[in-house]
Amino acid sequence: MPSASEAEEEDDGMNDMNHEVMSLIWSQDLRVQEVRRLLQSSRPVRVNVVHLPEVSDHEYIEEKENKLLQLCQRTMALPVGRGLFTLFSHHPVLTEPLPIPKLNLTGRGPPRNTTVDLNSGNIDVPPNMTSWSSFHNGVAAGLKIAPASQVDSAWIAYNKPKNSELANEYAGFLMALGLNGHLTKLATLNIHDYLSKGHEMTSIGLVLGVSAAKLGTMDMSITRLLSIHIPALLPPTSTELDVPHNVQVAAVVGIGLVYQGTGHRRNAEVLLAEIGRPPGPEMEYCTDRESYSLAAGLALGMVCLGHGSNLTGMSDLNVPEQLYQYMVGGHRRSHSGINREKHKSPSYQIKEGDTINVDVTCPGATLALAMIYLKTNNRSIADWLRAPDTMFLLDFIKPEFLLLRTLARCLIMWEEILPNSEWINSNVPQIIQENIELSDDRPASEDLNMETLVQAHDYIIAGACMAVGFRFAGSANSDAFDCLYKFARTFMQCLSTSAASVTGHYNLQTCLSMVLLSLSMVMAGSGNLKVLQLCRFLHKKTSGEMNYGFHMAHHMALGLLFLGGGRYTLSTSNSAIAALLCALYPHFPAHSTDNRYHLQALRHLCVLAVEPRLLVPVDVDTSKPCYALLEVTYKESQWYEETTVELMAPAMLPELHLLKQLKVKGPRYWEISIDLNKGTQHLQSILSRDGMLYVKLRAGQLPYKDDPRGWQSLLAQNVNPRNPEVHSFKPEAISAFTSDAALVSFAEYFCKPAENLKHKKDVLALFSAILYECVTQENPEMLPTYIAIDQAVKRLQKKEACETFDLWQIKLVLEFCSCRVLQERLRAPQGKGLLLNSEFLPLMKCTADTTLDQWLYANSDVLHSYMGGQAHGESETNMLACFLVYHSIPTPAKMADVELEGAASFADLLLKFTRLGVPVRALLRLTPLLLKTTSRPFSNIMSCFPAF
Repeated sequence: MPSASEAEEEDDGMNDMNHEVMSLIWSQDLRVQEVRRLLQSSRPVRVNVVHLPEVSDHEYIEEKENKLLQLCQRTMALPVGRGLFTLFSHHPVLTEPLPIPKLNLTGRGPPRNTTVDLNSGNIDVPPNMTSWSSFHNGVAAGLKIAPASQVDSAWIAYNKPKNSELANEYAGFLMALGLNGHLTKLATLNIHDYLSKGHEMTSIGLVLGVSAAKLGTMDMSITRLLSIHIPALLPPTSTELDVPHNVQVAAVVGIGLVYQGTGHRRNAEVLLAEIGRPPGPEMEYCTDRESYSLAAGLALGMVCLGHGSNLTGMSDLNVPEQLYQYMVGGHRRSHSGINREKHKSPSYQIKEGDTINVDVTCPGATLALAMIYLKTNNRSIADWLRAPDTMFLLDFIKPEFLLLRTLARCLIMWEEILPNSEWINSNVPQIIQENIELSDDRPASEDLNMETLVQAHDYIIAGACMAVGFRFAGSANSDAFDCLYKFARTFMQCLSTSAASVTGHYNLQTCLSMVLLSLSMVMAGSGNLKVLQLCRFLHKKTSGEMNYGFHMAHHMALGLLFLGGGRYTLSTSNSAIAALLCALYPHFPAHSTDNRYHLQALRHLCVLAVEPRLLVPVDVDTSKPCYALLEVTYKESQWYEETTVELMAPAMLPELHLLKQLKVKGPRYWEISIDLNKGTQHLQSILSRDGMLYVKLRAGQLPYKDDPRGWQSLLAQNVNPRNPEVHSFKPEAISAFTSDAALVSFAEYFCKPAENLKHKKDVLALFSAILYECVTQENPEMLPTYIAIDQAVKRLQKKEACETFDLWQIKLVLEFCSCRVLQERLRAPQGKGLLLNSEFLPLMKCTADTTLDQWLYANSDVLHSYMGGQAHGESETNMLACFLVYHSIPTPAKMADVELEGAASFADLLLKFTRLGVPVRALLRLTPLLLKTTSRPFSNIMSCFPAF
């Protein structure tokens, strides 16, 4: 049986990662194991409290439980980061339920390892403390399921727990299935069954899940489902439904997801009004109004995403003007439309009068403007969002809203975002810069509030840092990283200095968390070590102002940094920016049940911004991931010229629309080139299938993992094929080049010396050289051709050739290899060589020429008789036929047509034989017979023409 520690490790929810790929990406250290340690929530935490002598046992137990309660705030925030780390890493078995790791909220106290529990009753524990953490745990488990997995409605229902205590986890599981696209397979009857139970968490997970699965489709069945949960979308005479507030918030965001980018007028009109929905009588719409208004603003921004001033059919709504009023305040406009009767009666509890409560409406309106005018570079709208430059106006704006305004303004002026400190500081108004730079803590004037100035400065800097994070998300841009890392370190230093008392620990911690998230956005999927060190440092801080929300932000940053185990990163498309704005809204919950300003479930929408861009070379012979050198060519842009860089894959590619060409570079692997000018569909399909690009190792080369510098390969030792070592090639080394069974067998039986082959060393040497050439030039299919040519020439030498077919084939090969086109290809720099490209062919040609010349010298009378049309002996017929075919000599009848008898010199013969198509090398051999110069030996004549 496995030990207890092993069993616990098996249940941490991170065992399905692709360790082969991760070991290639991060091969130098143990950062992946460290991330697993930081994100695991299935083991008890260590509760280390010193027992002072003056503290009683009862007080000591209370101290330990209070310490455990602090640690539990961190443990409950871990699943959000773990879901991002394990994203799309698991293919479930349909006959088994999905394992969900335990959320362990107990502790162990040293030195006796005693159990510390929160259920003892010694301290007050908030009710329903684990509801949302269980929901996040379910989402984290569901996000492990890869989109390509085979999931059906029966399996989804099969996972429903019988224990009601696990209902929250199942609710999160349903939302995760929507985020990875599997919830579309859930039967409508099951959806109705889940919603009719009235379980709040299940409704939230299901509503957001089905909306994410139908992103931008305007699906009518989902619209009807969402409308039931939004009173503003129901007819005025409809029955009042008791829909929980958080479900309404989820449904409003769902409308934005389903209608994303469509510019749907009806929904835009309703959502615009809902941003400023007033509180009603009898405590209607009076609690957590901020989260509902924010949800309506986010949804409106998604519906009109990137439309800018081109809001077709909405000119009468005055959308930007109305949003500006929600942002800065003013008199409330009267409601119009079918829902105006609902807002006639004022609230009996909240007295806002006729003015807009900007504390409620400002965040939603600000982000709605940012999303509607995203990347439009509309300066007039951006100027609305500029931070005030007078102290009087600064006093009217909460510092948190300055962060949102700065972020929104920068997202609109997308092209102006630069990854440097100067640009970030340029967003700070002059009045703040001048007074912050003073040496003492007192402002230059009594009218200036130093606390207000410092807080405004820090939040504006944090907003600009977030803009850099959005602009360079997933790019691993070194300038953006250096800039953001500098500001992160600055905020960390401020936390430990006297400046923290002016700004406030909570404000500094908020700014630090947002800068850390921005860093992780830029370095998403890269596993950068410096960012990991920051996350680990903040992971250890559990006291003071460090609450549940800050832990959630830090571990989201850690999850983004190792997104999907390094396989995924973030996109900067409009849809991705919208999803990230929903997920990374810069106000995190104060405790585990806090949804006042932002619904916790929306934190998981960052999955919609994820895209696979890791390219993993896979050896086609071993089917295992390997290293390969890539050459990536960027298109020319306004920032840089066409640029080519080299990457060692597995590597995260830039966004595909930025690339011109991708090439697997030699010399170890055969080159593969993908031209992205013709479209990115082919590369996208590769990346969507786990990014596996199959590559073929060249013969004699070793993988980069085994031979990083290339000094151990067999070809490095025998670099020159003309080296004498080639001829003494050891057949035992064939396994270093190929695993082909036929070639290995050939080396075993034809290249090794044996008792019966001792006298045929030349044959063994020839076969070894042929084999070496085939495997080193990656032409194993040419081995039979080499052998056939050799056998044909040997039969000719022994005068055993009974037919001329083999000589016809040899002639064809020789003519092909000597043609002009092929010679030009060989001389070209990028030209490809021959299939037979060694000294083998000249050697065979020389042997055949010598054999036939010797036959001619001994049997010239046979050829003379043939040319004169006379009878000749049958014993030499086969060799005569070989000679005639090899030298392309025509029949006697054709030669009689050119009147050879009158020829008196070689020049006359050359002129006449050219008309017959006889090559010069053949004519040289016929000249002694035709001119009757037999007194001069034939070999002496041929020596005058060595080129032939």
